[in-house]
Amino acid sequence: MLTMDKKAKIRQAILVEGQSQRQVAIELGLSRNTVSRMLQDSQVPKYKLNRARPSPILGPYHQLLQEWVAEDVKKTKKKRRTAKRMYRVLRDHHGYQGAESTLRWYVGQLRKKSRQKVYIPLAYEPGETAQVDFGEAEVIIAGKRETAHLFVSWLGYSGATFVQAYPAETQEVFFAGHVAAFEFYGGAPREIWYDNLKIAVNRVLKGRNRKEQDGFISFRSHYLYQAQFCNVRAGWEKGGVEGRVGYVRRNWLIPIEEFESWSALNDYLHRQCEEELSRRLRGKKDNIGQRLATERDHFLPLPSYPYPCCKVVPVRANTLALVTFATNRYSVPVDHVHEQLLLRVYADRVEISNGQEVVATHPRCWEREQDILNPHHYLPLLAKRPRAFAHAQAIRQWQKKWPAIFDVYFEVLKQRLEMAQATKLFISILQLSSTYDEALLAEALQQSLTRQCFTLASVQEIARRLTEPVPAEPTPLFDYPQLAHIRVAQPNLQQFDQLLAYPEGGDR
Repeated sequence: MLTMDKKAKIRQAILVEGQSQRQVAIELGLSRNTVSRMLQDSQVPKYKLNRARPSPILGPYHQLLQEWVAEDVKKTKKKRRTAKRMYRVLRDHHGYQGAESTLRWYVGQLRKKSRQKVYIPLAYEPGETAQVDFGEAEVIIAGKRETAHLFVSWLGYSGATFVQAYPAETQEVFFAGHVAAFEFYGGAPREIWYDNLKIAVNRVLKGRNRKEQDGFISFRSHYLYQAQFCNVRAGWEKGGVEGRVGYVRRNWLIPIEEFESWSALNDYLHRQCEEELSRRLRGKKDNIGQRLATERDHFLPLPSYPYPCCKVVPVRANTLALVTFATNRYSVPVDHVHEQLLLRVYADRVEISNGQEVVATHPRCWEREQDILNPHHYLPLLAKRPRAFAHAQAIRQWQKKWPAIFDVYFEVLKQRLEMAQATKLFISILQLSSTYDEALLAEALQQSLTRQCFTLASVQEIARRLTEPVPAEPTPLFDYPQLAHIRVAQPNLQQFDQLLAYPEGGDR
């Protein structure tokens, strides 16, 4: 192939210097047809293969290799053949005698061609479509590195994005993300597109048919939207939200961000979603927030109450007043031991009820084999068994974070009373924390210690006074001169003696 430098010399000699094509062709040793083509345009010459190169050794196997690559595209990555495996099969079972490198190059070209996809630009009507997906990002929560599972929702018309982070991808988390997104948008779209995720799809049937999870059917029926599912391994069918997952990770969570809690992380993500509303998308006159306002007029109205995003599990409290869920144990009041209870698992909490009332509530634990204990559940039993107080697991957990004055006050009690009496009295005082805030009880103990008050009644009275509103200062009468002429008669307190009844002949 001629270089651009030689092409320029040909064009200069003929078009500027006036030499003939025949003369230039003889001088450069080129055909006149080649010289003629150089005069047709000034573009960089490109090599053009007029016919396929012969491949006498690998050629007979081209069709088989094309079939293998086409089959592998439909399989998961772990189940695909490697080029080395293809080479060994052809060599051992089909008589291929060529080089492995030749086969690897050809398979690479086939795979590259199979990955080249063409997409169609799409447009949506207001309130028509949303897409939902999960992504992952690394974050630091309370000093510990965690994998945040990002629930991401994207609206087709406005481009509004909503993101929430959770410790795992469970069905209750999936539902909670939807509810939060609908509240953020101000309504529900008429259809939502998904992958074939297990928390929504029980089984993929022929074509676009799906057997959905009963819980998912209940959820979408509550909000009355339609669910659409992509073809298997065809995530590009919901490319809008796929792109938003990467956008959120790159722009909001890289480098790794640090937060005090999952709630703080979600507050941060919520602020980012609100800031996004002021951004204008390419080719749109209005910003995202203005287009979202248009969509709100076309959304499905939200129900009068949100869907209860929880899993309900029947449990029974064991002799330790504990119920088990997902390897973790949660405490209940000791008077519910051996009762049949219902455990409701939400994304952020666990509620345990007896069918009539909630008897215990705990923050949800996402770790494994942990005991989540509420010390108030055990205080009534400890009041009867004070010797177990020092070694009670719930008390030891609580003691690590309760105010220091608790320990100081308990030590003073042990100095003044026998150990059993001091422990019983301290347990009775701790039970006040179910009525009064822990910080307020700490202030009451501090005042009790200052005043040398060491009874339950005295601590309770001080705590009660701390909760009473401060009485208003009396208003001086000279601020109201119009009341100066009013006189109030002094009461005769002897009149109250008439109300006293004395036994006949008794002393007054």
